[in-house]
Amino acid sequence: MTTRTRTPDNAVGDWFYAYMALLCVAIAFLGFAPTYWVPLIAGTFKAHPLIHLHGLIFFGWTLFFAWQAWLAARKQLRRHRAFGLLGVSLATTMTIMGVVASIYQMKVAAAAGMAEAGRTFAIVPLAGMAFFAVVVGCAIGLGRRAEWHKRLMLVGAVSILDAAIARWFIVFLAPPGPPGPPPVFVTLPPAFITVIILLGAMAYDWRRAGRPHPAYIVGAGSLLAMKLAQVPFSESAAWHAMAGALLALAG
Repeated sequence: MTTRTRTPDNAVGDWFYAYMALLCVAIAFLGFAPTYWVPLIAGTFKAHPLIHLHGLIFFGWTLFFAWQAWLAARKQLRRHRAFGLLGVSLATTMTIMGVVASIYQMKVAAAAGMAEAGRTFAIVPLAGMAFFAVVVGCAIGLGRRAEWHKRLMLVGAVSILDAAIARWFIVFLAPPGPPGPPPVFVTLPPAFITVIILLGAMAYDWRRAGRPHPAYIVGAGSLLAMKLAQVPFSESAAWHAMAGALLALAG
Protein backbone atom coordinates (compact mmCIF):
# COMPACT_ATOMS: atom_id res chain seq x y z
CA MET A 1 0.00 0.00 0.00
CA THR A 2 1.33 3.42 -0.93
CA THR A 3 0.96 6.52 1.18
CA ARG A 4 0.85 10.08 -0.05
CA THR A 5 3.63 12.34 1.13
CA ARG A 6 2.35 15.67 2.29
CA THR A 7 4.39 18.57 1.04
CA PRO A 8 4.98 21.50 3.40
CA ASP A 9 3.29 24.70 2.26
CA ASN A 10 6.52 26.68 2.08
CA ALA A 11 8.17 24.01 -0.06
CA VAL A 12 5.70 24.45 -2.91
CA GLY A 13 6.09 27.13 -5.55
CA ASP A 14 3.51 29.90 -5.83
CA TRP A 15 2.74 29.38 -9.50
CA PHE A 16 -0.69 28.02 -8.63
CA TYR A 17 -1.58 31.41 -7.17
CA ALA A 18 -0.18 33.21 -10.20
CA TYR A 19 -2.38 31.07 -12.46
CA MET A 20 -5.39 31.68 -10.23
CA ALA A 21 -4.72 35.42 -10.40
CA LEU A 22 -4.63 35.22 -14.20
CA LEU A 23 -7.94 33.36 -14.06
CA CYS A 24 -9.37 36.27 -12.07
CA VAL A 25 -8.13 38.71 -14.73
CA ALA A 26 -9.66 36.60 -17.50
CA ILE A 27 -13.03 36.35 -15.72
CA ALA A 28 -13.06 40.08 -14.97
CA PHE A 29 -12.31 41.00 -18.59
CA LEU A 30 -14.49 38.42 -20.34
CA GLY A 31 -17.33 38.93 -17.88
CA PHE A 32 -17.63 42.63 -18.70
CA ALA A 33 -16.78 42.21 -22.39
CA PRO A 34 -20.36 41.98 -23.73
CA THR A 35 -21.78 44.81 -21.62
CA TYR A 36 -18.82 47.15 -21.22
CA TRP A 37 -15.58 46.52 -23.13
CA VAL A 38 -17.07 45.71 -26.54
CA PRO A 39 -19.65 48.57 -26.47
CA LEU A 40 -16.93 50.90 -25.16
CA ILE A 41 -14.63 50.05 -28.07
CA ALA A 42 -17.55 50.40 -30.48
CA GLY A 43 -18.36 53.81 -29.06
CA THR A 44 -21.90 52.80 -28.10
CA PHE A 45 -21.49 52.67 -24.33
CA LYS A 46 -22.63 55.83 -22.59
CA ALA A 47 -22.33 56.22 -18.83
CA HIS A 48 -21.45 58.70 -16.11
CA PRO A 49 -17.66 59.22 -15.78
CA LEU A 50 -17.94 57.72 -12.28
CA ILE A 51 -18.80 54.35 -13.81
CA HIS A 52 -15.74 54.46 -16.07
CA LEU A 53 -13.51 55.42 -13.15
CA HIS A 54 -15.03 52.63 -11.06
CA GLY A 55 -14.34 50.07 -13.79
CA LEU A 56 -10.80 51.33 -14.39
CA ILE A 57 -9.85 51.09 -10.71
CA PHE A 58 -11.39 47.65 -10.24
CA PHE A 59 -9.79 46.15 -13.34
CA GLY A 60 -6.52 47.91 -12.50
CA TRP A 61 -6.50 46.25 -9.09
CA THR A 62 -7.11 42.85 -10.67
CA LEU A 63 -4.11 43.37 -12.99
CA PHE A 64 -2.01 44.53 -10.03
CA PHE A 65 -3.04 41.44 -8.07
CA ALA A 66 -1.92 39.21 -10.94
CA TRP A 67 1.39 41.06 -11.21
CA GLN A 68 2.03 40.70 -7.49
CA ALA A 69 1.23 36.99 -7.66
CA TRP A 70 3.66 36.65 -10.58
CA LEU A 71 6.40 38.39 -8.56
CA ALA A 72 5.79 36.00 -5.66
CA ALA A 73 5.90 32.99 -7.99
CA ARG A 74 9.23 34.25 -9.35
CA LYS A 75 10.46 34.56 -5.74
CA GLN A 76 10.96 38.30 -6.20
CA LEU A 77 9.63 38.89 -2.71
CA ARG A 78 11.54 42.11 -2.14
CA ARG A 79 9.80 43.75 -5.12
CA HIS A 80 6.51 42.13 -4.10
CA ARG A 81 6.70 43.74 -0.66
CA ALA A 82 8.04 47.03 -2.00
CA PHE A 83 4.85 47.54 -3.99
CA GLY A 84 2.64 46.41 -1.13
CA LEU A 85 1.73 49.98 -0.19
CA LEU A 86 0.43 50.54 -3.72
CA GLY A 87 -1.78 47.49 -3.25
CA VAL A 88 -3.12 48.92 0.01
CA SER A 89 -3.88 52.22 -1.74
CA LEU A 90 -5.63 50.49 -4.63
CA ALA A 91 -7.71 48.27 -2.33
CA THR A 92 -8.70 51.30 -0.24
CA THR A 93 -9.62 53.29 -3.35
CA MET A 94 -11.61 50.32 -4.65
CA THR A 95 -13.62 50.13 -1.45
CA ILE A 96 -14.39 53.85 -1.50
CA MET A 97 -15.29 53.80 -5.19
CA GLY A 98 -17.47 50.74 -4.68
CA VAL A 99 -19.47 52.57 -2.01
CA VAL A 100 -19.68 55.75 -4.12
CA ALA A 101 -20.83 53.81 -7.19
CA SER A 102 -23.46 51.99 -5.10
CA ILE A 103 -24.84 55.30 -3.84
CA TYR A 104 -24.90 56.64 -7.39
CA GLN A 105 -26.85 53.59 -8.59
CA MET A 106 -29.36 54.09 -5.78
CA LYS A 107 -29.82 57.69 -6.95
CA VAL A 108 -30.31 56.54 -10.54
CA ALA A 109 -32.90 53.98 -9.43
CA ALA A 110 -34.72 56.62 -7.36
CA ALA A 111 -34.79 59.01 -10.32
CA ALA A 112 -36.34 56.25 -12.42
CA GLY A 113 -39.09 55.68 -9.86
CA MET A 114 -37.52 52.50 -8.42
CA ALA A 115 -36.13 53.85 -5.15
CA GLU A 116 -37.17 50.84 -3.07
CA ALA A 117 -35.67 48.35 -5.56
CA GLY A 118 -32.49 50.42 -5.65
CA ARG A 119 -32.12 50.35 -1.86
CA THR A 120 -32.87 46.63 -1.80
CA PHE A 121 -30.24 45.73 -4.38
CA ALA A 122 -27.64 48.07 -2.87
CA ILE A 123 -26.90 45.41 -0.27
CA VAL A 124 -25.13 43.35 -2.94
CA PRO A 125 -22.32 45.79 -3.86
CA LEU A 126 -22.07 47.33 -0.39
CA ALA A 127 -21.80 43.99 1.42
CA GLY A 128 -19.42 42.80 -1.26
CA MET A 129 -17.11 45.75 -0.73
CA ALA A 130 -17.23 45.29 3.04
CA PHE A 131 -16.27 41.64 2.64
CA PHE A 132 -13.45 42.52 0.22
CA ALA A 133 -12.10 45.21 2.54
CA VAL A 134 -12.10 42.93 5.60
CA VAL A 135 -10.49 39.96 3.82
CA VAL A 136 -7.82 42.00 2.03
CA GLY A 137 -7.17 43.93 5.24
CA CYS A 138 -6.58 40.65 7.08
CA ALA A 139 -4.32 39.46 4.24
CA ILE A 140 -2.24 42.63 4.48
CA GLY A 141 -2.03 42.29 8.26
CA LEU A 142 -0.75 38.73 7.79
CA GLY A 143 1.71 39.72 5.10
CA ARG A 144 4.60 37.97 6.87
CA ARG A 145 2.66 34.71 7.06
CA ALA A 146 2.73 33.75 3.41
CA GLU A 147 0.49 30.70 3.74
CA TRP A 148 -2.33 32.92 5.06
CA HIS A 149 -1.53 36.02 3.03
CA LYS A 150 -1.67 34.49 -0.45
CA ARG A 151 -4.84 32.52 0.27
CA LEU A 152 -6.72 35.45 1.78
CA MET A 153 -5.68 37.66 -1.13
CA LEU A 154 -7.09 35.05 -3.48
CA VAL A 155 -10.33 34.89 -1.49
CA GLY A 156 -10.61 38.68 -1.70
CA ALA A 157 -9.94 38.73 -5.44
CA VAL A 158 -12.43 35.94 -6.15
CA SER A 159 -15.11 37.52 -3.96
CA ILE A 160 -15.57 40.46 -6.34
CA LEU A 161 -15.81 38.33 -9.50
CA ASP A 162 -19.53 37.68 -9.13
CA ALA A 163 -20.25 41.05 -10.74
CA ALA A 164 -18.35 40.01 -13.87
CA ILE A 165 -19.89 36.54 -13.90
CA ALA A 166 -23.36 38.02 -13.47
CA ARG A 167 -22.98 39.96 -16.73
CA TRP A 168 -23.25 36.72 -18.70
CA PHE A 169 -26.43 35.81 -16.83
CA ILE A 170 -27.75 39.27 -17.74
CA VAL A 171 -26.84 38.84 -21.43
CA PHE A 172 -28.37 35.39 -21.85
CA LEU A 173 -31.02 35.04 -19.13
CA ALA A 174 -32.34 38.51 -18.29
CA PRO A 175 -36.01 38.92 -19.22
CA PRO A 176 -36.93 41.65 -21.69
CA GLY A 177 -38.08 44.92 -20.27
CA PRO A 178 -36.79 48.24 -18.98
CA PRO A 179 -33.48 48.06 -17.11
CA GLY A 180 -33.57 48.36 -13.36
CA PRO A 181 -32.21 46.87 -10.15
CA PRO A 182 -32.80 43.09 -10.26
CA PRO A 183 -34.05 41.09 -7.28
CA VAL A 184 -31.26 40.10 -4.92
CA PHE A 185 -31.82 36.36 -5.27
CA VAL A 186 -30.62 36.44 -8.89
CA THR A 187 -27.10 37.18 -7.61
CA LEU A 188 -26.88 33.74 -5.98
CA PRO A 189 -25.87 31.71 -9.08
CA PRO A 190 -22.86 33.98 -9.83
CA ALA A 191 -21.97 33.86 -6.12
CA PHE A 192 -22.06 30.06 -6.17
CA ILE A 193 -19.61 30.09 -9.08
CA THR A 194 -17.15 32.18 -7.08
CA VAL A 195 -17.43 29.69 -4.22
CA ILE A 196 -16.79 26.85 -6.69
CA ILE A 197 -13.59 28.62 -7.76
CA LEU A 198 -12.49 28.68 -4.12
CA LEU A 199 -13.44 25.02 -3.77
CA GLY A 200 -10.97 24.33 -6.59
CA ALA A 201 -8.27 26.08 -4.60
CA MET A 202 -9.24 24.04 -1.54
CA ALA A 203 -9.00 20.84 -3.59
CA TYR A 204 -5.48 21.86 -4.64
CA ASP A 205 -4.53 22.22 -0.98
CA TRP A 206 -6.17 18.89 -0.15
CA ARG A 207 -4.26 17.08 -2.86
CA ARG A 208 -0.96 18.68 -1.92
CA ALA A 209 -1.13 18.85 1.85
CA GLY A 210 -3.94 16.50 2.80
CA ARG A 211 -6.32 19.21 4.00
CA PRO A 212 -7.66 22.61 2.93
CA HIS A 213 -6.09 25.61 4.63
CA PRO A 214 -8.25 27.34 7.30
CA ALA A 215 -8.07 30.58 5.30
CA TYR A 216 -10.16 28.94 2.58
CA ILE A 217 -12.59 27.32 5.00
CA VAL A 218 -13.26 30.58 6.82
CA GLY A 219 -13.12 32.71 3.67
CA ALA A 220 -15.33 30.59 1.42
CA GLY A 221 -17.73 29.80 4.26
CA SER A 222 -18.09 33.45 5.20
CA LEU A 223 -18.56 34.46 1.55
CA LEU A 224 -21.31 31.90 1.04
CA ALA A 225 -23.03 32.80 4.32
CA MET A 226 -22.95 36.49 3.42
CA LYS A 227 -24.44 35.91 -0.02
CA LEU A 228 -27.25 33.74 1.36
CA ALA A 229 -28.00 36.20 4.18
CA GLN A 230 -28.29 39.09 1.72
CA VAL A 231 -31.54 37.76 0.27
CA PRO A 232 -33.74 38.01 3.38
CA PHE A 233 -31.89 40.94 4.96
CA SER A 234 -32.21 43.08 1.82
CA GLU A 235 -35.99 43.15 2.32
CA SER A 236 -35.81 44.10 5.99
CA ALA A 237 -36.78 47.48 7.39
CA ALA A 238 -33.38 47.66 9.09
CA TRP A 239 -31.52 47.42 5.80
CA HIS A 240 -33.76 49.94 4.05
CA ALA A 241 -33.20 52.36 6.92
CA MET A 242 -29.43 51.88 6.64
CA ALA A 243 -29.45 52.32 2.86
CA GLY A 244 -31.70 55.35 3.13
CA ALA A 245 -29.45 56.92 5.74
CA LEU A 246 -26.39 56.34 3.54
CA LEU A 247 -28.17 57.91 0.60
CA ALA A 248 -29.24 60.90 2.66
CA LEU A 249 -25.73 61.30 4.07
CA ALA A 250 -24.32 61.42 0.55
CA GLY A 251 -26.76 64.13 -0.41
